[in-house]
Amino acid sequence: MAMLNLNAVVSQKIEVSPGLIILRLVPDGWELPDFKSGQFSVLGLPGTARRNIFADPEPELKQPDKLIRRAYSVSSAAVTKEYIEFYITMVSSGALTPRIFALEQGDRIYLSPKFTGLFTLDMVDPGSNIVMLGTGTGLAPYMSMLRANMPCNSPRKYIIVHGARHSWDLGYRSELNTIANVCDNFTYIPAITRPDKEHISWGGASGYIQQLWTEGIIQSKSGLDPKPENTHIFLCGNPSMIDTMVTTLESDGFTEHSKRTPGQIHLERYW
Repeated sequence: MAMLNLNAVVSQKIEVSPGLIILRLVPDGWELPDFKSGQFSVLGLPGTARRNIFADPEPELKQPDKLIRRAYSVSSAAVTKEYIEFYITMVSSGALTPRIFALEQGDRIYLSPKFTGLFTLDMVDPGSNIVMLGTGTGLAPYMSMLRANMPCNSPRKYIIVHGARHSWDLGYRSELNTIANVCDNFTYIPAITRPDKEHISWGGASGYIQQLWTEGIIQSKSGLDPKPENTHIFLCGNPSMIDTMVTTLESDGFTEHSKRTPGQIHLERYW
């Protein structure tokens, strides 16, 4: 019965680094609905699906035929209907990602036809600049936003700061560098936290995202001095980064956005 729910096919699986993939799926027998960049959907596989050989062993499942489901942000543009793309890291002890990492091209998976989430650009003033701070696969919703919503060379500035442990974990780096080279209103700042582990000397920014903010590196590289009156800040990924940045930003006069109290800080925690 669970197999009937596997309504999408893997069209491409791109290995960014060990334990990090870009997964492209195509719906089988149905069309992708409209969604907004920044939203997420749900992926699922039955407990009977094989696990990646590098994953941790897991206890015997009580209901192996039941679908294991988790929510993932979409990284492809909302205007692209050829496929849907996700940026996924493997949690070795997890229930679902080791099974996703065992998939190959042509394999089947469950993809929810419903896309939800409020982590979008809807609440941003048209004239405001946008700073997107993300760690790991927290970059995914920003890729969707950038691909669908950024007019190149417009007055509005877009800045992406992507933090990872190593340079090889900086997914989408080539695409983001290309956009930055073409669009003068876009700044891409990749940052790593373990430059001493690099095989080749790292010439980019290093340190945690909150350090880059307080040290003024983001401001100096982008030429923008973000203020509550001219910039909205998006935070996605590691909850400790988000909590620290919210405290830092609030001390700088920014306010966390809510339905009751519109603000300039928008956040999405990844676990």
